[in-house]
Amino acid sequence: MKKLMLMCNAGMSTSVLVRKMQNIADEQEIAIEIWAISEIDFEKNWRQAGAILLGPQVSYMQDKVKDAVAGAIPVGVIAIVDYGRMDGAKVLAQGLALLEED
Repeated sequence: MKKLMLMCNAGMSTSVLVRKMQNIADEQEIAIEIWAISEIDFEKNWRQAGAILLGPQVSYMQDKVKDAVAGAIPVGVIAIVDYGRMDGAKVLAQGLALLEED
């Protein structure tokens, strides 16, 4: 099963996006586990993920996150428009593409 972790400041708004993404994945019979964490929970969670998508509000952490994972998994940033619209389909597609990079 594919595993996609989303990270934002508190994990709250991203949780709404996760539900939308998971519903779409379930409808399309895509075997994926998607969850959201806050930036303070990054260190104890990243090793369970196959890829990480950062919310736009923590995009400044992209280099730090990439350094921490040291190439073990791909890291990307959710487009601000897709995040603002809570476009689960687009963000799911972005996450799946990122998982394919692994």
